Amino acid sequence: MKYTNAYVAGVGVGLVLLATFVLTYHGLGAIGAYSWLVGRADHALGDNWVAFELLGVAVGGALSAALAGRLRPMIERGPHSSRGTRLATAALGGMAMGIGAKFARGCTSGLALSGGAVLSAGAWLFIGCAFAAGYAIIPLARRLWN
Repeated sequence: MKYTNAYVAGVGVGLVLLATFVLTYHGLGAIGAYSWLVGRADHALGDNWVAFELLGVAVGGALSAALAGRLRPMIERGPHSSRGTRLATAALGGMAMGIGAKFARGCTSGLALSGGAVLSAGAWLFIGCAFAAGYAIIPLARRLWN
């Protein structure tokens, strides 16, 4: 499986972020769309550009995987980890990130990328906490993956 060079991908994300600021006067962010969709599930999507951002992420991710030959149903897991364990830990991790995003009043893309790009002190505090939490979880993740 061939992946894009991390430096090329980083420059790409930076250019997308710059274009987002220029075209929408907002940075990137996804958690706001989820909150909006849950809060207004009975309304049309037309007045919330973040909902279209989420749709673009899903379509773009699928297109990227298809073009790279990686679009197939599978559950990546360690050799000693069951599918159920992998799905449960993924769900728990996703829920923890969602709860954390609500407490922080923004998601990783909104806080770290957009906030960091405009040198927000809260964004840089979030980035440090996110990395610290990641390093704290590494021993558990390695045991589940190996």
